[in-house]
Amino acid sequence: MNLHTIGIDLGKTSFHLVGLDERGEVVVRKRFTRLQLLRFTANRSVQRIGMEACGGSHFLGRALQQQGHDVRLIPAQYVKPYVKTNKNDYIDAEAIAEAVGRPTMRFVPIKSDDQLDLQSLHRVRERWIMRRTAVINQMRGLLLERGITVRKGRSHMEAALPGILEDAEANLSGALRFLLAQLSVELEQTSQRIGEADAAIQRAVRENEACQRLVTIPGIGPVTATAVIAAIGNGAAFRKGREFAAWVGVVPRQRSTGGKQTLLGISKRGNAYLRRLFVQGARAVLQQKASQSAGLRAWLDPLTARTHRHVACVALANKLARTAWAVLSSQEAYRPPQLAAV
Repeated sequence: MNLHTIGIDLGKTSFHLVGLDERGEVVVRKRFTRLQLLRFTANRSVQRIGMEACGGSHFLGRALQQQGHDVRLIPAQYVKPYVKTNKNDYIDAEAIAEAVGRPTMRFVPIKSDDQLDLQSLHRVRERWIMRRTAVINQMRGLLLERGITVRKGRSHMEAALPGILEDAEANLSGALRFLLAQLSVELEQTSQRIGEADAAIQRAVRENEACQRLVTIPGIGPVTATAVIAAIGNGAAFRKGREFAAWVGVVPRQRSTGGKQTLLGISKRGNAYLRRLFVQGARAVLQQKASQSAGLRAWLDPLTARTHRHVACVALANKLARTAWAVLSSQEAYRPPQLAAV
């Protein structure tokens, strides 16, 4: 049996495989467990194996790479156009096998264990931050029902809550005081966990030379640096910084036709978490514009003078993304831009 390309539709416990020959005709359709799949591919030589980028794909991709296969992960939205009829697992696997052979197809790099560890740390930390925000908002809502207003912000709630609970004249019932005390404990525990996650991120920066180079870029701190490393590694998946900025989603969206170019707002495609970090970093740089290097100020001053501050912020986020990719791909230290010689 001569297999040229294999497409695998991934599941939790079952995996559907479709094999194509050199002419692109289906010669194999099989259903495996994870162990059976690895046994099937262990002693077979194929040109390429394709899978959708989803949960578990990075683990299986590394296992197949250890067997000597060329494994490619494809974004799910790029596989959908190759589905010719109604959907089932074998049809999806056939579409994957056809898509992986296209010369212009875009692929997702397979993450290492260290990248997955950093990614998991960021996801758990983000969930804890959302939980802390939800607890604070619930406390503000409960207090507002009793005529007590607390300003927005975690610091204001943490400063005002002890006095509210100790105020005997406040119109608070015993049941509500008990609930607020429990929510206060939950808030303290969640903040402690977030602090531990931040400490783990700081340790990761100290142990990773690429992160240490990234944090020297204005607007990029330990959180953004480790998130970039977790997402793209050394940046080899992108040919240039503009491709990385487009993947983050901080480039204009196009609706051009008839030779007329129409640019809209940013595309907001790709990694939304990373895009938010770059935009937040750009806002911090704009707030401290006077303390930046002369070359960066010379670029920011005319930009902020002719555009809205939000537009300038996204433009700076685009520049920060390109700079981060350049520092990773070149493996060189960040050099602040200088003023052009007169």
